[in-house]
Amino acid sequence: MPKKICIVGASGKLGRYMVQHALDRGYDVVGVCRQGSVGKLDDFKERIIIVAGATNDRAVIRQAVAGCDAVLVVLAPWGVQQYSSGTAQAVMDFAEPDARLIFSCGWHISRDGEDVYSWKLKAMVSIVGRIARWLRLVELDDQVEACRRIFASDTRWTVVRGSDLEEGESQGLPLWSRHVGAPILKSNITRRIDFALFMVAAVDNDALIHEAPAIVSCQAPSARARTM
Repeated sequence: MPKKICIVGASGKLGRYMVQHALDRGYDVVGVCRQGSVGKLDDFKERIIIVAGATNDRAVIRQAVAGCDAVLVVLAPWGVQQYSSGTAQAVMDFAEPDARLIFSCGWHISRDGEDVYSWKLKAMVSIVGRIARWLRLVELDDQVEACRRIFASDTRWTVVRGSDLEEGESQGLPLWSRHVGAPILKSNITRRIDFALFMVAAVDNDALIHEAPAIVSCQAPSARARTM
Protein backbone atom coordinates (compact mmCIF):
# COMPACT_ATOMS: atom_id res chain seq x y z
CA MET A 1 0.00 0.00 0.00
CA PRO A 2 1.24 3.56 -0.69
CA LYS A 3 2.21 5.70 2.25
CA LYS A 4 -0.34 8.18 3.52
CA ILE A 5 1.24 11.56 4.22
CA CYS A 6 -0.28 14.56 6.01
CA ILE A 7 1.15 17.97 5.12
CA VAL A 8 0.31 20.67 7.65
CA GLY A 9 0.58 24.08 6.01
CA ALA A 10 0.00 22.65 2.55
CA SER A 11 -1.17 25.88 0.90
CA GLY A 12 2.04 27.86 1.40
CA LYS A 13 4.90 27.93 -1.09
CA LEU A 14 6.89 25.28 0.77
CA GLY A 15 3.76 23.24 1.43
CA ARG A 16 2.71 23.15 -2.22
CA TYR A 17 6.14 21.94 -3.24
CA MET A 18 5.90 19.20 -0.61
CA VAL A 19 2.50 18.17 -1.95
CA GLN A 20 3.94 17.83 -5.46
CA HIS A 21 6.98 15.84 -4.29
CA ALA A 22 4.76 13.52 -2.24
CA LEU A 23 2.41 12.92 -5.17
CA ASP A 24 5.40 12.29 -7.45
CA ARG A 25 6.41 9.49 -5.05
CA GLY A 26 2.95 7.94 -5.21
CA TYR A 27 1.92 8.91 -1.68
CA ASP A 28 -1.66 9.52 -0.65
CA VAL A 29 -1.74 13.12 0.60
CA VAL A 30 -3.86 14.91 3.19
CA GLY A 31 -3.31 18.66 3.16
CA VAL A 32 -4.14 20.98 6.06
CA CYS A 33 -4.56 24.71 5.52
CA ARG A 34 -6.67 27.62 6.69
CA GLN A 35 -10.12 27.94 5.13
CA GLY A 36 -9.17 31.11 3.32
CA SER A 37 -6.21 29.41 1.63
CA VAL A 38 -7.97 26.34 0.23
CA GLY A 39 -8.06 27.91 -3.23
CA LYS A 40 -4.26 27.84 -3.38
CA LEU A 41 -4.51 24.04 -3.62
CA ASP A 42 -6.82 24.03 -6.64
CA ASP A 43 -4.12 22.44 -8.81
CA PHE A 44 -4.20 19.39 -6.50
CA LYS A 45 -7.83 19.29 -5.38
CA GLU A 46 -8.71 16.19 -7.39
CA ARG A 47 -5.67 14.30 -6.10
CA ILE A 48 -5.50 15.09 -2.38
CA ILE A 49 -7.77 15.30 0.64
CA ILE A 50 -7.99 18.82 2.06
CA VAL A 51 -8.79 19.47 5.72
CA ALA A 52 -9.54 23.16 6.21
CA GLY A 53 -8.92 24.93 9.51
CA ALA A 54 -6.31 26.56 11.69
CA THR A 55 -3.28 24.31 12.01
CA ASN A 56 -3.17 24.81 15.78
CA ASP A 57 -6.80 23.64 16.07
CA ARG A 58 -6.47 20.31 17.83
CA ALA A 59 -9.67 18.90 16.32
CA VAL A 60 -8.46 19.76 12.82
CA ILE A 61 -5.09 18.09 13.39
CA ARG A 62 -6.64 15.03 15.01
CA GLN A 63 -8.82 14.49 11.94
CA ALA A 64 -6.03 15.13 9.44
CA VAL A 65 -3.29 12.89 10.88
CA ALA A 66 -5.46 9.84 11.55
CA GLY A 67 -3.99 6.82 9.78
CA CYS A 68 -1.03 8.74 8.34
CA ASP A 69 2.41 7.15 8.11
CA ALA A 70 4.11 10.55 8.23
CA VAL A 71 3.23 14.14 9.07
CA LEU A 72 5.18 17.01 7.51
CA VAL A 73 4.70 20.32 9.30
CA VAL A 74 5.53 23.88 8.32
CA LEU A 75 6.13 25.49 11.71
CA ALA A 76 4.67 28.90 10.88
CA PRO A 77 5.18 31.48 13.67
CA TRP A 78 2.15 33.54 12.68
CA GLY A 79 0.47 35.85 15.18
CA VAL A 80 0.89 35.79 18.94
CA GLN A 81 -1.40 32.90 19.77
CA GLN A 82 1.20 30.12 20.16
CA TYR A 83 0.57 28.99 16.60
CA SER A 84 3.80 26.99 16.16
CA SER A 85 3.81 25.32 19.57
CA GLY A 86 0.09 24.62 19.37
CA THR A 87 0.48 22.98 15.98
CA ALA A 88 3.52 20.93 17.02
CA GLN A 89 1.87 19.77 20.24
CA ALA A 90 -1.31 18.70 18.47
CA VAL A 91 0.68 16.74 15.87
CA MET A 92 2.69 14.95 18.56
CA ASP A 93 -0.43 14.21 20.59
CA PHE A 94 -2.56 12.82 17.77
CA ALA A 95 -0.20 11.33 15.17
CA GLU A 96 -0.03 7.55 14.91
CA PRO A 97 2.47 6.08 17.43
CA ASP A 98 5.07 5.08 14.79
CA ALA A 99 4.50 7.98 12.39
CA ARG A 100 7.48 9.94 11.07
CA LEU A 101 7.11 13.57 12.14
CA ILE A 102 9.10 16.08 10.11
CA PHE A 103 9.04 19.78 10.96
CA SER A 104 10.45 22.79 9.10
CA CYS A 105 12.00 25.90 10.63
CA GLY A 106 14.93 28.26 10.12
CA TRP A 107 18.60 28.12 11.06
CA HIS A 108 17.89 30.26 14.14
CA ILE A 109 16.62 27.18 15.98
CA SER A 110 19.38 25.43 17.92
CA ARG A 111 19.04 21.99 19.44
CA ASP A 112 22.15 21.89 21.62
CA GLY A 113 23.50 25.44 21.68
CA GLU A 114 26.56 24.51 19.60
CA ASP A 115 25.50 26.37 16.47
CA VAL A 116 27.64 29.36 15.48
CA TYR A 117 25.73 32.28 13.99
CA SER A 118 26.94 35.31 12.07
CA TRP A 119 26.30 38.71 13.64
CA LYS A 120 24.01 39.50 10.70
CA LEU A 121 21.77 36.51 11.38
CA LYS A 122 21.66 37.18 15.12
CA ALA A 123 20.83 40.84 14.54
CA MET A 124 18.13 40.02 12.00
CA VAL A 125 16.42 37.50 14.29
CA SER A 126 16.58 39.89 17.24
CA ILE A 127 15.38 43.02 15.45
CA VAL A 128 12.81 41.42 13.16
CA GLY A 129 11.52 39.28 16.00
CA ARG A 130 10.92 42.28 18.27
CA ILE A 131 9.26 44.36 15.54
CA ALA A 132 7.06 41.50 14.34
CA ARG A 133 5.95 40.69 17.86
CA TRP A 134 5.16 44.34 18.56
CA LEU A 135 3.03 44.39 15.40
CA ARG A 136 1.46 41.09 16.52
CA LEU A 137 2.43 39.45 13.22
CA VAL A 138 5.04 36.83 14.08
CA GLU A 139 6.17 35.14 17.29
CA LEU A 140 9.64 33.68 16.75
CA ASP A 141 9.94 32.72 20.43
CA ASP A 142 6.98 30.40 19.97
CA GLN A 143 8.77 28.60 17.15
CA VAL A 144 11.66 28.09 19.57
CA GLU A 145 9.21 26.72 22.14
CA ALA A 146 7.68 24.39 19.54
CA CYS A 147 11.08 22.93 18.76
CA ARG A 148 11.96 22.61 22.44
CA ARG A 149 8.89 20.39 22.84
CA ILE A 150 9.75 18.38 19.75
CA PHE A 151 13.35 17.79 20.87
CA ALA A 152 12.11 16.59 24.27
CA SER A 153 9.58 14.15 22.82
CA ASP A 154 10.01 10.44 22.17
CA THR A 155 8.28 10.62 18.78
CA ARG A 156 10.13 9.76 15.56
CA TRP A 157 10.88 13.40 14.77
CA THR A 158 13.17 15.32 12.46
CA VAL A 159 13.48 19.13 12.49
CA VAL A 160 14.76 20.44 9.15
CA ARG A 161 16.41 23.85 9.51
CA GLY A 162 16.43 25.86 6.30
CA SER A 163 18.91 28.46 5.09
CA ASP A 164 17.90 31.53 3.10
CA LEU A 165 15.59 30.41 0.30
CA GLU A 166 15.31 31.21 -3.38
CA GLU A 167 12.98 30.15 -6.17
CA GLY A 168 14.07 28.20 -9.23
CA GLU A 169 14.24 24.72 -10.67
CA SER A 170 15.42 21.88 -8.45
CA GLN A 171 19.17 21.52 -7.97
CA GLY A 172 18.85 18.18 -6.18
CA LEU A 173 18.67 16.97 -2.60
CA PRO A 174 20.33 19.50 -0.24
CA LEU A 175 23.31 18.61 1.93
CA TRP A 176 23.21 19.08 5.67
CA SER A 177 25.19 19.55 8.86
CA ARG A 178 24.31 19.10 12.50
CA HIS A 179 25.46 22.62 13.32
CA VAL A 180 25.10 26.05 11.75
CA GLY A 181 28.58 27.46 11.27
CA ALA A 182 29.92 24.38 9.53
CA PRO A 183 31.92 25.31 6.37
CA ILE A 184 29.56 23.38 4.10
CA LEU A 185 26.73 25.76 5.03
CA LYS A 186 28.62 29.00 4.41
CA SER A 187 26.77 29.89 1.19
CA ASN A 188 23.46 30.02 3.14
CA ILE A 189 21.17 29.37 0.18
CA THR A 190 18.73 26.62 -0.83
CA ARG A 191 16.05 26.43 -3.48
CA ARG A 192 12.63 26.30 -1.82
CA ILE A 193 11.66 23.37 -4.04
CA ASP A 194 14.65 21.47 -2.66
CA PHE A 195 13.86 22.33 0.95
CA ALA A 196 10.53 20.60 0.26
CA LEU A 197 12.37 17.70 -1.39
CA PHE A 198 14.49 17.20 1.74
CA MET A 199 11.37 17.20 3.91
CA VAL A 200 9.66 14.53 1.80
CA ALA A 201 12.82 12.44 1.40
CA ALA A 202 13.22 12.39 5.20
CA VAL A 203 10.09 10.24 5.45
CA ASP A 204 12.13 7.22 4.36
CA ASN A 205 15.46 8.21 5.91
CA ASP A 206 15.65 6.70 9.39
CA ALA A 207 19.15 8.14 9.81
CA LEU A 208 17.47 11.53 10.28
CA ILE A 209 15.33 10.41 13.21
CA HIS A 210 16.13 12.65 16.20
CA GLU A 211 18.32 14.91 14.05
CA ALA A 212 17.96 18.64 13.35
CA PRO A 213 19.75 18.96 10.01
CA ALA A 214 20.69 22.45 8.83
CA ILE A 215 20.54 22.30 5.04
CA VAL A 216 22.14 24.03 2.07
CA SER A 217 21.86 23.57 -1.68
CA CYS A 218 24.04 20.76 -3.01
CA GLN A 219 25.05 23.20 -5.78
CA ALA A 220 25.98 26.06 -3.46
CA PRO A 221 29.68 27.03 -3.68
CA SER A 222 30.34 26.02 -0.07
CA ALA A 223 28.75 22.61 -0.62
CA ARG A 224 30.63 21.99 -3.86
CA ALA A 225 33.91 22.98 -2.23
CA ARG A 226 33.42 20.44 0.55
CA THR A 227 32.40 17.56 -1.72
CA MET A 228 35.00 17.91 -4.51
